[in-house]
Amino acid sequence: MVEFLKKMTEWVLDKEEQMAANCRVDLHDLQKQIDLILNKREALKKECEENLKELDHILDRLEKIKEKEMSCRRD
Repeated sequence: MVEFLKKMTEWVLDKEEQMAANCRVDLHDLQKQIDLILNKREALKKECEENLKELDHILDRLEKIKEKEMSCRRD
């Protein structure tokens, strides 16, 4: 399904690019699309950063647990 959406998006962008070459694109609509994508990009970036922080936290905890376990094995 994702691949289908990618192909459809590319097709639409190709058509809009052709229309722009013929000066047939509404700049207001185009700017709305750009703003929408920028907002979506920022939201995804924030979500990814939050997820990475959580993964780093989990990884840190796991490393500490591993260190404790390894110290038990030295004795």
